[in-house]
Amino acid sequence: MDPTPHSDISAVSSLDEPARRRLYDFVRRHREPVSRDQAAEALGLARQTAAFHLDKLVDADLLTVEFARRSGRSGPGAGRPAKLYRRSDREVAVQLPERSYELAGQLLAQAVDDAERTGESPRAALGRRATDLGLALGAGAGATDAEVLAVLERCGYEPRTEGTDIALVNCPFHALAQRHTEMVCGMNLALIGGLLTRAECSGRRARLAPTAGHCCVRIEPAADRESR
Repeated sequence: MDPTPHSDISAVSSLDEPARRRLYDFVRRHREPVSRDQAAEALGLARQTAAFHLDKLVDADLLTVEFARRSGRSGPGAGRPAKLYRRSDREVAVQLPERSYELAGQLLAQAVDDAERTGESPRAALGRRATDLGLALGAGAGATDAEVLAVLERCGYEPRTEGTDIALVNCPFHALAQRHTEMVCGMNLALIGGLLTRAECSGRRARLAPTAGHCCVRIEPAADRESR
């Protein structure tokens, strides 16, 4: 799960400025890199204004920069290379509440590959892959509630303390869970269980507790689970 969703939000918000959006659209429509002068002239902007906004788009990782001599000459007297811009390969997506459908797709694809290679059932392979991801996420977490909550927050689960339990208000795989409930809820349970295990949070257990408007997993004191 991407721990830095705010970088995508910043990238998208940078396009809210009209001149900046026009410059981005101009650059992305060109197969070859675009110079400041070329962009400024085409859009009727001052060169300094175009340069400012183009560099802001570079800062947001929406454009990349390269340098080349447009004259084709080289050596002494050829002049300084021009600063050129082209669309970056970065993919930007913002979904609120936060969703992680790409991650679900990766887990499912890995599970299918594993199942074909080993003969394991796809669902068992998915559970194992989700557990491995949870273990990786828990590697940097501590065993306290505050530390576990911080990891769950970064993963998009929107954790909330409710009495002695931790409720997960958001499911990062919401649309998939609506259509493939048993499979996706099992994946969530395996992921969060792995996280708690690696974080050595022995005082907590994850269980399935489907509730409208929440993730299907709820985290409760281990003693409550043992008493059920």
